Amino acid sequence: MPTGFGRLWTAQTVSSLGDGVSHAALPLLALTLTRDPMALAVVAAAGTLPWLLFGVLGGALVDRWDRRRMMWVTDAARGALLATVAAAAALDVLSIPLLAAVSFFLGLGGLFFDTAATAYLPDLLGRDPALLECANSRLRGAQTAASGFAGPPVGSALLAVGRAVPLLADAVSFALCALLVRSLPATPRPVPQAGESLLRQARAGASYVFRDRLLLGLALRPAVGNIAFLAVETVLALFAHDRLGVDGLGFGLLLTAEATGGLLGAGIASFLGRRLGTGTALTCTALVEGLAILGLAAAPNPYAAGLALAVCGAGMGATMVLGPSLRQAIVPARLMGRVASTSRMLAMCAAPFGAFLGGWLASSYDVRTPLYAAGGLLLAMTAVTATMTSNRRVEAALRAAAPAGDPDPAESRDRVEEPAV
Repeated sequence: MPTGFGRLWTAQTVSSLGDGVSHAALPLLALTLTRDPMALAVVAAAGTLPWLLFGVLGGALVDRWDRRRMMWVTDAARGALLATVAAAAALDVLSIPLLAAVSFFLGLGGLFFDTAATAYLPDLLGRDPALLECANSRLRGAQTAASGFAGPPVGSALLAVGRAVPLLADAVSFALCALLVRSLPATPRPVPQAGESLLRQARAGASYVFRDRLLLGLALRPAVGNIAFLAVETVLALFAHDRLGVDGLGFGLLLTAEATGGLLGAGIASFLGRRLGTGTALTCTALVEGLAILGLAAAPNPYAAGLALAVCGAGMGATMVLGPSLRQAIVPARLMGRVASTSRMLAMCAAPFGAFLGGWLASSYDVRTPLYAAGGLLLAMTAVTATMTSNRRVEAALRAAAPAGDPDPAESRDRVEEPAV
């Protein structure tokens, strides 16, 4: 790995630890303000709205601007925002509208940072498929360990100290991340086509995704998955409290169980890709996620719920290594920002529907109903996208993306090529 990767890895780990603190603290903060599932859904959905409003245009800007600069400036701004909100919490002026606004602007910052980071990594690693998979495994593993394993219990504990404390901790993590990212090596700045408007470039990136069945399949999986997972996340704190009888610390431990599974999934993702082929591995992990959510819905106690969340986290961890690594290996550098943002936009724009679906089902029926609906939706998505991301399509795309004279990526990584599933 290049020297710069270590700094990028450290920066994202620090930021992920802060995110994990907020991930546990924000739902619990919202619960201190309201017990209305629809109000909780508003807070959860607000963070995804920037992708709906600015997703494709954000990717076009990433393909024009310096990606490293975009990352550190965005994180510095998010740190300042959270410091302001921590002050509001200390002054006891928090409200659901304020939390929703904070969620929106954090989501806007995430749009620019995540898209720029996704486009920056292939340039840093020379677009090598094996290095990309290894790097994404390390990044995802560290993110899972920090944001899911360590962060939630720390967030719950800090919330007991004071409502402003977890928000301030996340603000500090963003500031440290910005400093580390600013020290990363520069990569060539993308040069836009002469005479092309920003809107035309954005349309070209979106069209590239929709015309390619493999890229479309890779985009549909997280899009449908986000509907399901946001339906679950919206009511998870309420489900844990009312049905499983756990307190704030117990809720943090449930999130930690999911993160533990995610850490395992990220660690074995490369093995699954080599053993089964990337396409088949992605289908299997999606199937595991759907069955695990159904198991969570039927869980009779916190221990069974924790096991179900751990299994679901393993499937998600492997998926979030294999899918992005494949996309980064096959998409041309000049389109990487737009393709990444279009794919992420589809996923994030689907999330508000999941949040409101979860809130509506819980209000109209029962708090378990969103979980059963989410599990069924994940299984249906698995069946629909299986042929779109088959091993045959994956290996053909890797061969087409390999520079002339390079060895066949499938042979160099000892992948098993199988017929379409």
